[in-house]
Amino acid sequence: MDLVEELAPLLAAEAAAEASAAGIDPADLEQAVWVRLLEQAPAEPRRWVRSAVRAEARRARRVARRELPYAVEPSSEAEAEARPEHRALSAERRRAVRAAVTRTPGRCPELLAAMLSPEDPTYREIAGELGMSQGSLGPVRSRCLGCLRRMLAAEVAAPEVRGRER
Repeated sequence: MDLVEELAPLLAAEAAAEASAAGIDPADLEQAVWVRLLEQAPAEPRRWVRSAVRAEARRARRVARRELPYAVEPSSEAEAEARPEHRALSAERRRAVRAAVTRTPGRCPELLAAMLSPEDPTYREIAGELGMSQGSLGPVRSRCLGCLRRMLAAEVAAPEVRGRER
């Protein structure tokens, strides 16, 4: 009997048993073991198949833990940012945030405008510009951002449970 015909049912059964735990397709696991069989040519292939399948399944689990897929392919993300609708939506979000910043109470508009500045000033520069101590800048910033967050959340209608809108 040919070695492939002899080992195929055993290998298929072992791969089916180990594949789900490894998070891999059984056919992929079988193929990896066939490649290892060709590379190693073991003396007792029937005994070797079981350990080879388990070794390949362990390797697949290690790879799955280490490899993280991109949410969006890098080239696709760059292409998406270049699209006119993406630029228009981004500009609209920036306008909405800037408009909400002007409606915040007290010193918040000045502070948030300074923090949103394209020059990216340091805390020391912002504190000097606003005549505040650098130590009070963090707590005031936190209160202002909380107020801004509440304002923006009220403007955006949150969908109900299961995605139904009112």
